[in-house]
Amino acid sequence: MDKFFKLKENGTTVSTEIMAGITTFFAMSYILFVNPSILGSTGMPVQAVFLATILASIVGTVAIGLIANVPYALAPGMGLNAFFAYTVVMSLGYTWQEALAMVFICGIVNIIVTFSSIRKAIILGIPESLQQAIGGGIGIFIAYIGIKNAGILQFIADPGTYTDNHGTITANSSIVPGLVNFNNTGVLVALIGIVVTMFFVLRKWKAGILLSILVTTVVAILTGVVKIDLNTLFTQNNLGTAIDQMGQTFGAAFGPKGFGTLFSNPNKYIEVLMTILAFALTSIFDPIGTFIGTGRSTGIFTDQDLKDMESSHGFSSKMDKALFADMIATPIGAIFGTSNTTVYVESVAGIGAGGRTGLTSIVTAIMFAISSLFLPLLSIVPTQATAPILIVVGTMMLGSFKNIEWTDLGEAIPAFFASVFMGLGYSISYGIAAGFITYIFVKVFKGKIREIKPVIWVVAILFVINFAVLAIL
Repeated sequence: MDKFFKLKENGTTVSTEIMAGITTFFAMSYILFVNPSILGSTGMPVQAVFLATILASIVGTVAIGLIANVPYALAPGMGLNAFFAYTVVMSLGYTWQEALAMVFICGIVNIIVTFSSIRKAIILGIPESLQQAIGGGIGIFIAYIGIKNAGILQFIADPGTYTDNHGTITANSSIVPGLVNFNNTGVLVALIGIVVTMFFVLRKWKAGILLSILVTTVVAILTGVVKIDLNTLFTQNNLGTAIDQMGQTFGAAFGPKGFGTLFSNPNKYIEVLMTILAFALTSIFDPIGTFIGTGRSTGIFTDQDLKDMESSHGFSSKMDKALFADMIATPIGAIFGTSNTTVYVESVAGIGAGGRTGLTSIVTAIMFAISSLFLPLLSIVPTQATAPILIVVGTMMLGSFKNIEWTDLGEAIPAFFASVFMGLGYSISYGIAAGFITYIFVKVFKGKIREIKPVIWVVAILFVINFAVLAIL
């Protein structure tokens, strides 16, 4: 095991990797509950989506652990599942089977992009300052997720400035964030969790992050935030029902309601292709942003790894292998019956717990497999227990900002837009888009247009097209 995963070379041990893998799993286990809920709103059988979520996560996470030997985990992506359900199915009127067909095509496009080295060219074309901004921006993004999950924020919107879209409220820019009144038990438990996590992290306990999850969960149970009903706990989300329902989703993308009707209307060809493009852009850039941002700030991907990728052929470098592994899960997930599968930024929770190799990923995948049998027990772990982890880890990643020359507006403006839009726009891809587009404007205005690499132009134009399509849709 030490020889295969190079544990000593990476300064880690089996026990540390196990703890890190478990920590990563708990930090992202919410997807097991959220993904079926979102996709289930389209009419998809919820239990089948639950099992498809597990299977896609296992395939992707094992692949990246064994192929690239890096401590990342994959699962159906948040945001992409909402786009799948609320835009593609509910708004545009496609069947969920047709949406799965689009996801499968997106996966194939992702494979072509990776094999053609376009992804590599994109990474190598990102300026140093933007790479650092992406790292810090992901830190903002992660911490914001944690603060939101902790329930510490509330949002106030003016009357008449929001719409109800199939149960999802969309408010305009009049919405104002603020702190909640600290009279909610769940919020108080989350604050206790933050303090507990700070204690364990600052004291540098090896299993500190995992212990903070356990301690906060116990506090949540004792305070009634988590209520355990033994009569119903083990009758929900059972594996037998999930297996039976998967017969409805497995391969549905290729059935008469999937590919059979997706291209049946010539008037919708452009709309279908633009929708696939919207899926593909996020699938391509979310992992790139995650690898660059978290990898550089944590040391998982060093400057030497990026240099090795620049001179490598095929899939020989560490980054090449990670990108290769990432492309596998989306088409497989679509076959099982779930939306796009991607690298999870919550993986940094396990990295923060000491994970340095693919063994962390394998442990996370094993936890996903076990969860298929003990899902009711996982529902005991509340978001108040995992939110503090994301806040602390996000804080750690802000160190990337120190490498940006903020006194030089030519660097500062694209870095600002990339990092702020990543966090407040709740999307790694949107942050990259904002950074690339403003970078082009900066270079044009400074008369340095020749410094803009072709890949930056292409990516920026594709994002502009994507935004225009979404505006029309």
